[in-house]
Amino acid sequence: MTLRRQAPASSKPLAFLSLLFLLVVSFTAPSFLARAEPMPPADAGLVKPGDMTTGALLLKSEDGYVEAPRLATDIVTTVNGTIARTVVVQRFENPGDDWLEGIYVFPLPEQSAVDALRMEIGDRVIEGEIKGRDDAKALYEAAKDAGQKASLVEQERPNIFTNSVANIGPRETVVIRIEYQETVKQDGGAFSLRFPLVVAPRYNPAPSGVNVVDFGGTQVPSDPVPDRDRITPPVLDPAKAGKINPVSIEVKLNAGFVLGDVASAFHKISLTRTGDETATLKLADGTVPADKDFELTWRPKGAATPQTALFHEVVNGQDYLVAMVTPPTLDAAPKVLPREIIFVIDNSGSMAGTSIVQAKQSLLLALDRLRPGDKFNVIRFDDTMDTVFPAPVDATAENLAVAKHFVSRLDAEGGTEMLPALKAALADLTPADTSRLRQVVFLTDGSVGNEAQLFAEIAANLGRSRLFTVGIGSAPNSYFMRQASELGRGTFTHIGSDAQVLERMSELFAKLEKPVMVSLKAEWPAGTTVEVWPNPLPDLYAGEPVVLAAKVGAMTGELRLSGLFDGKPWTAALRLGDAIGGEGVAKLWARSKIAALEAKAATDFMATGIDKQIEAVALEHHLVSSQTSLVAIDTMKTRPDGTDVTTTNLPLNLPDGWVYDKVFGTAAPVQRALSPQLQNMAAAQAQLQSDPGYALAKRRQALAFDPSQALPASPPLPTADAATAPADSAALEESEAATADEAYPVLPLTVVPKPAPEPSALPQATLDLNQRIAIFLFLLTFLSGLTLILWRQERRAHDAPRRARRVAR
Repeated sequence: MTLRRQAPASSKPLAFLSLLFLLVVSFTAPSFLARAEPMPPADAGLVKPGDMTTGALLLKSEDGYVEAPRLATDIVTTVNGTIARTVVVQRFENPGDDWLEGIYVFPLPEQSAVDALRMEIGDRVIEGEIKGRDDAKALYEAAKDAGQKASLVEQERPNIFTNSVANIGPRETVVIRIEYQETVKQDGGAFSLRFPLVVAPRYNPAPSGVNVVDFGGTQVPSDPVPDRDRITPPVLDPAKAGKINPVSIEVKLNAGFVLGDVASAFHKISLTRTGDETATLKLADGTVPADKDFELTWRPKGAATPQTALFHEVVNGQDYLVAMVTPPTLDAAPKVLPREIIFVIDNSGSMAGTSIVQAKQSLLLALDRLRPGDKFNVIRFDDTMDTVFPAPVDATAENLAVAKHFVSRLDAEGGTEMLPALKAALADLTPADTSRLRQVVFLTDGSVGNEAQLFAEIAANLGRSRLFTVGIGSAPNSYFMRQASELGRGTFTHIGSDAQVLERMSELFAKLEKPVMVSLKAEWPAGTTVEVWPNPLPDLYAGEPVVLAAKVGAMTGELRLSGLFDGKPWTAALRLGDAIGGEGVAKLWARSKIAALEAKAATDFMATGIDKQIEAVALEHHLVSSQTSLVAIDTMKTRPDGTDVTTTNLPLNLPDGWVYDKVFGTAAPVQRALSPQLQNMAAAQAQLQSDPGYALAKRRQALAFDPSQALPASPPLPTADAATAPADSAALEESEAATADEAYPVLPLTVVPKPAPEPSALPQATLDLNQRIAIFLFLLTFLSGLTLILWRQERRAHDAPRRARRVAR
């Protein structure tokens, strides 16, 4: 009998499964090992850039990174006649596992009266209270330390606010509701609202390092921006992260007259007309990123523009009113006076992109509007300054050609040292000349933090000049534009797109070329006590209304307005008893008074007691100001004991059309402060009185330009291949770069983009090359050894029957 020994039936399948298992392990082990990082403590809430599986913003803390809170904003504005009420709802969402404090720097219109704050946590609603700024801050910090939810709204500038929200729990959403009131702007028959959506990066000149004491013993601040850390939130680089902070906008419009055209200059809208005088509009796309101003304009149907408006409100037994009166236009042709116009153009880094294009187009158009007999000059500035001519010259074809060539070659880069250029523009070489008007046209985005220093210069050295500001770009500093023009007895214009250049500059020059309503006065009924703001009333340009707010003792009799228009008297009367009710009129009066007091504080360092006056008015009318804040505190403690709260500054978008590297640099900040040498140069240049012929010859040589080849009236803008820099500043550039202060600080922000969907097999984190090679060699050795063992086992099984047959024989 022959015996046959069968090989184990499971040997081959076992070998196959083992090989398959090893192959799977060899492909997946690197990925698993790459993730095998030490885990942080459960209560730390910290993450690493490699931990993120979706798009996120990580903010650096002392121990690592935390995921930034997410923010969404809803804006609803209700317009009744010339008064607008706006509700801003900010939703702070904590996407991580840590307890957070979110700090968000956001803009509001510079004339807004912020009067209400509400915090919503689930079903709980906490109303905000107005307190002195220091008291509100102390209450907020105490609540944060105690683990209570709290919100604090503070004013940094009239158009910059900070909202701090403490103790946002893991995966929790806190809703903040802010309300404010403002008046609608009227100009040339058009009504408009402008809502800023982003605070543009501010250039902050470096401190002088010297304490200046005047003869009275008062120490004048040496730092032009003492609160620079509060107006420099982190800014996202568009090349590394998408747009954030989505915003929805809705406007409910009751114009008070039959509506004509309703348009949004920079955003697509969906408009529904609900009546002859009413309409509702929303953003056509639902939401947009917060990266440029929203502007809405509406006009009456036909030419029936309202000429007067009078609103009245009683608060605590006190009568308040707001009056708006538009003077008629002049029928006869006005007397034309020759002018001396100084054009100043900002070509700093923040103007790079679309802004410098709009500024150059505007300036070239303005040069075309000069008349024979006018004199002019052009000044450009970044962190240096240059003028086309050392003194104003006649507006001849030759001089205009030189200036146009200079402007067309400008490029945008460097810091925004505005003060030397402003000094040079206001330096009047012929202050006694009454035969011509002196006007300064200032084209800039106004993205500076030293507004108070600039206002003080205007107030001190304006002389006979009038200052007209032109705000350029998608997010100009409207507070600076408006206040500078008011102090400069001029007006301001916004240009936010190429399409607006011709229209807005034509409107500006229509104002420059027409007479101004001067010597405006308001006369009240005899025996009536009254406090009116602004005081004195400003001059008016063509199409602008008189707007005043008053607290009056009685609403009887007439308000009489009078002024001089091209040397001819003008009067208008309004019966106080005809005023219609208007909610929020008292707050608008208080906001006007606070604005006047804040302007005085910014221009008069010797003034005393202004802060107390501002605080008293703001507390009485429940308004946020430079001296008061709104604070809301939840009585319930929500953060567990022993758990820390991490403070995060929410990042902002770069304004639309800006170039990140021109503002912040590619590796380090490139903005430079003006050196003492260049400051001396700027002062000397502003006072230079040289022979015009010699100066023109030097300028021709510097520009390498043949004036016989005259430029056309409206030349196309060539692509600038290099910035036109003054020859005397080039030698100092190397030393400037070595010793300059950083005006735009590097901020601790890490952007983690959303992982690409393909290839899906890529590991989320990578080990270094040596670790991967070691893993591969280990697996290869292990696989080889196992394969040898299985082969030998299979070999024995194959040889066993032979051995059995030999034994049987």
